[in-house]
Amino acid sequence: MTPTAPAAFQPLQGIRILSLALNLPGPAALMRLRRMGAACLKLEPPSGDPMQHYSPAAYAQLHEGIEVLTADLKTPAGQDLLQLELARTDVLLTSFRPSAFARLGIDWSHLHRRYPALSQVAIVGSPGARADAPGHDLTYLAESSLVPGLELPATLYADMGGSLMASEAVLQAVLLGRGAGAPHEGVCIEVALSDAADCLALPRQWGLTRPEGWVGGAHAGYQVYECKDGRVAVAALEPHFAAALCAAAGIVASDVATLLAPATRQRIAVFLLTQTRQDLDQLSLDKDIPLHTMA
Repeated sequence: MTPTAPAAFQPLQGIRILSLALNLPGPAALMRLRRMGAACLKLEPPSGDPMQHYSPAAYAQLHEGIEVLTADLKTPAGQDLLQLELARTDVLLTSFRPSAFARLGIDWSHLHRRYPALSQVAIVGSPGARADAPGHDLTYLAESSLVPGLELPATLYADMGGSLMASEAVLQAVLLGRGAGAPHEGVCIEVALSDAADCLALPRQWGLTRPEGWVGGAHAGYQVYECKDGRVAVAALEPHFAAALCAAAGIVASDVATLLAPATRQRIAVFLLTQTRQDLDQLSLDKDIPLHTMA
């Protein structure tokens, strides 16, 4: 069976998305929706999207193939443009706090009365009654115990996880509409970035990624080690991978007890320090060991 190429698989073709969402989660979701074939329009305030200032390159990639118009929703002209576009929109994507919607007179109750077939995916920071509380990716990760030290996380996990949840919610809304017959009732789906962080934190809650967990530091075959000219991420977790790693390092036993022993981790570390990145890349190919070398 030949897999369908993503570019050829466009389940949202014919669906119109209107986005009022700024910063990262909304635009990242919109980028995915556009790639799934949706016709995407975004209305930005006169000041633009803050991402234009954070990273023009990121903004350009996020909005490739997306029509962007300026609309000041605090003015009659901006409201007129919004209502014109809403009348021909299938799903509205937003990232305002609920109180801002109320001030603009476009909360869900008003929208649903005027456009009963319209669906909304509302990206918020925290769910329910906490949706108006201020926050950002870092605070949601901290709340989910995903900031263990003083270093910033390697990427914006909650924002990007939230964007995946938002694009999934759009698919849910579209599927509900297609299954309801015509005319159908639109739905409002709330996506909370704190929920995205909580989902990402589940492996840590289960103990998997804590220091005593197999993928948190306890297993010698699942570590980041130094090598002769860089680093190597080793993921030899399954028994056959672990056995191949141990054999390469000259370790005879490779049962679970051996792999959880600090002495085994030390012996593997000593072996890897004698290997260059090129050596290890070849070892991975020759012995079928999952590893990735890094500068």
